[in-house]
Amino acid sequence: MTALAIENVTAAIGKIPVLRGVSLKVAPGETVALLGRNGVGKTSTLRAILGLLKRTGGTATFDGNNLDDVAPHKLSALGMGYVPQGRGMFPLLTVKENLTLGLRGAPDPEVMADIYRRFPRIEERLSQAAGTLSGGEQQMLALARCLVMKPSLIMLDEPTEGIMPKLVTQIRHEISEIATRGISVLLVEQNLRTALRLASRVYLMERGTIVHEATPAALRADPSTVHRYLGVSL
Repeated sequence: MTALAIENVTAAIGKIPVLRGVSLKVAPGETVALLGRNGVGKTSTLRAILGLLKRTGGTATFDGNNLDDVAPHKLSALGMGYVPQGRGMFPLLTVKENLTLGLRGAPDPEVMADIYRRFPRIEERLSQAAGTLSGGEQQMLALARCLVMKPSLIMLDEPTEGIMPKLVTQIRHEISEIATRGISVLLVEQNLRTALRLASRVYLMERGTIVHEATPAALRADPSTVHRYLGVSL
């Protein structure tokens, strides 16, 4: 059974191809990392899944639903959550307004209580403008805003980018907790150690296509592949 599957997806920005036959799968409750150097198409892959970047070929399905038939603004109703790079805050709105912005009705009290337990800083700052929060606090708010929608899959684009190390640890913990609840996670992440710690499978991307798939253990045992595609050493 597969929560999310994309097969041979292609996409372009103008006349420039950015995805060249991308295929990947995420099983229910699985955390999968998509890694690669800057500009290889990782964010474009997430945007193509969501329909924010038009797919010019291939298929994308979620829980058996062909995503060609679903408008981007309706994906949350299917159980898809997305935390974009840069967090997507509305800086002049309050923390509470940002938190509940996507809801059609009142938030579930049990869900809100759980979010406040997990993110006490969010509860402490409900009346503050979201733009006054630190980068780490905004990332926590972005995660919380996604969880309010009760997703079965969350896609995260660079969740630890530009965040203080002590808050990276907390965000890593929260992502791990999300996975323990049976929520699938597709993670784009530059922090290799974070990705290898959280994911059960890893896809490596280069020039708009998937070039390698492995477990974290296999990648740790294969530093030459890591260096070839990511330019870093473990």
